[in-house]
Amino acid sequence: MTAETLPAPSAHAVQVREQMAAFMRDHVLPAEASYEEHRRAAGPDGHVVPTVIEELKKQAQGLGLWNLFLPSESGLTQLEYAPIAELSGWSNDLAPEAINCQAPDTGNMELLHLLGTDEQQERWLKPLLAGQIRSAFAMTEPDVASSDATNIRTRIVRDGDEYVINGHKWFTSGASDPRCAIFIVMGKTDPDAPSHRQQSMVLVPRDTPGVTVVRDHSVLGHWDQHGHPEVTFTDVRVPVTNVVGEEGGGFAAAQARLGPGRIHHCMRALGAAERALAMMVDRAKSRTAFGGPLADQGVVQQQIAESRLEIEQARMICHLACATIDGSGNKAARNLVAMAKVAVPRAATNVIDRAIQIHGGAGISDATPLARMYSWHRAMRLFDGPDEVHLRSIARGELKSEPVLPPAWNVH
Repeated sequence: MTAETLPAPSAHAVQVREQMAAFMRDHVLPAEASYEEHRRAAGPDGHVVPTVIEELKKQAQGLGLWNLFLPSESGLTQLEYAPIAELSGWSNDLAPEAINCQAPDTGNMELLHLLGTDEQQERWLKPLLAGQIRSAFAMTEPDVASSDATNIRTRIVRDGDEYVINGHKWFTSGASDPRCAIFIVMGKTDPDAPSHRQQSMVLVPRDTPGVTVVRDHSVLGHWDQHGHPEVTFTDVRVPVTNVVGEEGGGFAAAQARLGPGRIHHCMRALGAAERALAMMVDRAKSRTAFGGPLADQGVVQQQIAESRLEIEQARMICHLACATIDGSGNKAARNLVAMAKVAVPRAATNVIDRAIQIHGGAGISDATPLARMYSWHRAMRLFDGPDEVHLRSIARGELKSEPVLPPAWNVH
């Protein structure tokens, strides 16, 4: 598949995108001031849900803009969802949650949809799809290199009809939100098994004895409402029926979960890059220096042009990955998803950085959303796998592939 053969969106997808654009313009972007006011009043450790979030969720549901990430719910392909998710990335704190397409819930819902038992889906998936609760994914640990998931030290030991969990996690996104009701915890059930069969995923209700949210962490100085805290599990007991999928299938389940999650993050990051570029252009036109608008400066024009180039290049990789997922599945798209996971955050941070520079002091302050946008998208180069791991995967794919040119073209 090439860029020229990407399928056109359905009439339904076009309509949903138009509705999403109107929702962003008429409801989400105007609500940002109210959201920020609430967050300032709550303080960095305040995780109370801003009222405007629940109001936006009701509006989105009424418009049918709900669970768009899940094809079985939305009727959208990944490629059709991409430009809609991109629009939500213009307001990453509000819009994804408003349409119930926020991380880490989307990945957890996908796991439960794919691997959950009837009982697990009834108890946890349904309220997640309804936006009644939130969830957290507990995989990353402070004491090991989390770029290699086989390093995980958290132990999940079977004791009769129960699992006993002991471990220390951090950057457990969503765990500070008062609506967080369930964790999906990854740990080792059999340290003696082959390295990729040692891990399992287990559902742990938030109120289970032994679960402790220790402290929250900021991202480059910014504190999220839902939090990224450290969590400890001390002799936590849950029924063995809480295993997600099969025992020993945790590593494979993690890859199944993270694949769609990575590409969804990339979709939203493109939206942030577009917003930063729009802000850059507006600033360049309206700000006067050295006797004329900044837009007359050649260096500023070059920054604008470079930004447009990087966005379009990154978008094409992202959309090609989406189309491959739709046509051939996640495994076939693995390298393209890895490329997107590297290229899109790079492009986004480059564009946001230029926008910060053109805004001067306002760009590095909270007078504009640029500093917060930069912090999140810089963090993207680490979460869901650091750039280095994805580059390693891309290189391995190239080294295994057949050369494009015939042997006669090789240099000897």
